[in-house]
Amino acid sequence: MKRTALFLTVTCLLSAPSLFAQALAGDHIEVGVFTNYFGLQRTSPNTNYFGLGGRAAINVRRNVQLEGEMSYDFKKNFTSVFSNGINTQLVNTRLRNLHALFGPKFETNGGPVRAFFTAKGGFVNFSVSDQNAAAGFKGALGGVTSGNTRFALYPGIGVEGFLGRLGLRLEAGDEMYFDGGVRHNMRVTFGPQLRF
Repeated sequence: MKRTALFLTVTCLLSAPSLFAQALAGDHIEVGVFTNYFGLQRTSPNTNYFGLGGRAAINVRRNVQLEGEMSYDFKKNFTSVFSNGINTQLVNTRLRNLHALFGPKFETNGGPVRAFFTAKGGFVNFSVSDQNAAAGFKGALGGVTSGNTRFALYPGIGVEGFLGRLGLRLEAGDEMYFDGGVRHNMRVTFGPQLRF
């Protein structure tokens, strides 16, 4: 896990100067924010998390971008029904998820509406906190190397549309992490993009 993270970091750092030079030469950069839905399938009952994230991408070819993103899922409340079927209880889970993914995005064309496919690698970190969102996010970042961090793969598809520099993006895929086998989890993101 640590070797993979080190390899990805070194690769990004070594490729950054040439990618930035291409961006200045006329290719474009995209940045965006998004809401994140993460359907954690391992818990019982399955727990749906919602959070916020950000992403940045740079063109390496006309229809290929390298993209990195990070998102943080907030605490979740869910209803638990007791075995007698009459009583219910609102349960507050302290589990928080931090996602960091990096990889290529392949677009169909250069027009204002594009379909795309992405394949990213990275990690998902599971932390437990009863702090507010800002302090929980900071704690999750600090706990990546010492917490419950799992390698993740994410194939996804989506569509984005632009009016000038401003656009909207919708994406869905399977965020798989490895913990005693492959764990499949539905992930959907939606949000604005800025292209320059």
